[in-house]
Amino acid sequence: METQVNIQPLTWLFSTFDATYSHNHVTLTRYFEDEYLNNVQVKYPYRFRVVFEAQSFGAINDWLAKLTQDCAITPLMRHNDLQGFELASTSVLGTLMSQFPQQVKAELLNITAPLASLFKPGLLVMDMDSTAIQIECIDELAVMAGVGEAVSEVTERAMQGELDFEESLRLRVSKLAGANESIISTLCEQLPLMPGLKSLVAELKSNEWKLVLASGGFTPFVGYLKDLLDLDAAYANELVIEAGKLTGEVTGDVVDAQYKANVIDKCSATWQIAAGQRLAIGDGANDIPMVNAADFGIAFHAKPKLLAAADASINNLDLRCLVYYLQA
Repeated sequence: METQVNIQPLTWLFSTFDATYSHNHVTLTRYFEDEYLNNVQVKYPYRFRVVFEAQSFGAINDWLAKLTQDCAITPLMRHNDLQGFELASTSVLGTLMSQFPQQVKAELLNITAPLASLFKPGLLVMDMDSTAIQIECIDELAVMAGVGEAVSEVTERAMQGELDFEESLRLRVSKLAGANESIISTLCEQLPLMPGLKSLVAELKSNEWKLVLASGGFTPFVGYLKDLLDLDAAYANELVIEAGKLTGEVTGDVVDAQYKANVIDKCSATWQIAAGQRLAIGDGANDIPMVNAADFGIAFHAKPKLLAAADASINNLDLRCLVYYLQA
């Protein structure tokens, strides 16, 4: 009677440097990530990546054991606590991908174009509210000014793409008229960074990437984050303050969707960022032009319209995941 072997392909992948592993008549050939373009791509042109938290190891391992054709596989090594691997195959593994376990702390990235290189200078332009930080600053200012409900309703409609951004911005800001400017400094001191932001910034900066905030929010907050994280540039709207009070107006050019998109080209020209190395990440419909202007646009815990427009998404993990979407 034939002995049934418990299949543990991920255990093999992350614990040994053996070149091959066979199970159920399927052979996985291990390669190093930087070998793909030169040595692996010709035989295995189709690939996808899986990024996951350690607690999802078992579910991901059981899913990978359903593989039914020979493939090449590599672990993705980054400077954070997530885990990841890339699987390359001779044909699209549509059935396997459709069986990807749901409701696990994991992301599945189907690679259909060359990825930006982690180890070459690049540009990442980030939205601020609900992307770099966990809140919408104007909603928090409104709560502190006693007009929270009226402003948050307008914010949500703008995020869904139901309102023109500039119109909605001016409408929301008008409701702050008369509020004491001290609410701005108070909120700056309480900004909750998005989980994984510091790790993302550290790894990209160590590889000569330029990091920029482009926000439909306000200059005090992007300025605070720029200084805190040593970012390279920050763009946002400027509130008008007179005699220690908000007037309910903004001054200067409005940082709307098109302005944020233009930041991609502006910063790329300033720092001579090569084509293919320009990324953008955001969460709302107002970020669509920006992610479309980038070479690779990422929707982060995003609204449906942005999800449909972006090249990739992060839905279940935090910002640490982004570096796994780069080629090392």
